[in-house]
Amino acid sequence: MRLSKNKYHLPFILCALLFFSAALFSAPKGKLLIIGGGERTDEIMKKFFELAGGKNAVVVVFPMASGDAEETGIEQSRQIRDLGVKQSFYLNITKEQANSDSILQRLNGVTGVFYSGGDQVLLTKALKGTKTEQRVREIYNAGGVISGTSAGAAVMSEIMITGEELINKDSSAAFSTLLTNNVEYKTGFGFVTDAIIDQHFVVRKRHNRLISLVLENPKLLGVGIDESTSILVYPNKTFEVIGESVVCVYDATEAKNISTNKNNYLSANSIKLHILRQGQKFDLLKKKVIQ
Repeated sequence: MRLSKNKYHLPFILCALLFFSAALFSAPKGKLLIIGGGERTDEIMKKFFELAGGKNAVVVVFPMASGDAEETGIEQSRQIRDLGVKQSFYLNITKEQANSDSILQRLNGVTGVFYSGGDQVLLTKALKGTKTEQRVREIYNAGGVISGTSAGAAVMSEIMITGEELINKDSSAAFSTLLTNNVEYKTGFGFVTDAIIDQHFVVRKRHNRLISLVLENPKLLGVGIDESTSILVYPNKTFEVIGESVVCVYDATEAKNISTNKNNYLSANSIKLHILRQGQKFDLLKKKVIQ
């Protein structure tokens, strides 16, 4: 093949190669094990053990979402240690501490990160925008596993459901409508950027709040993970269901006539719903079940 003599040809090729090399180099190598809350089954925790490096794993637990962070940190780090990992410890830290060199040093060699349940806003309040958050991102990019349950699942997506409502203040009828601008959300850690994660999904009947957010953000999928169930997200943005219940995926990317009525209730046509069980896989990019 004869190359063009165009003086811009070679620089263009070099730039393209550098761009794709950089994209390849920067792609995360790690995995996400996102648990919907409830019981953390043996199958799920054995998978976490395996992904973190087995007997050579070094795991840190961040328990700040819990109402009793110290007790939760002690208990969950012990449970993970009982799996047989090399080391498991917890860091119950403030935002100021999360920017300290001493905490960053504690994270040297960590291969697995676990976020506890509770109030997800407390987790992001302590870690969002800190050096510790960046260090966890580096662990993930290098091939580590990032996991969390309940609140620790909610923080995984860029759009993080807080659990609060902005309009309806009747706690006895929480999320009882498909009302626009009602579901409160904040910015999570953003390990998942193609979907909104919800948890305790089937057990606590959280369909309304996730459908509402999906219709307000139709470019994003809604992934509702039930209790005792998890999704294992691979670097290629496919995930596999692991656990005893199901995962619901709402897809409004091709929905028609997304609108509201006079009461600001949302409506739409042609929304897709996938209900996935143990062992099934889903492609977040192609938006389809692949197994």
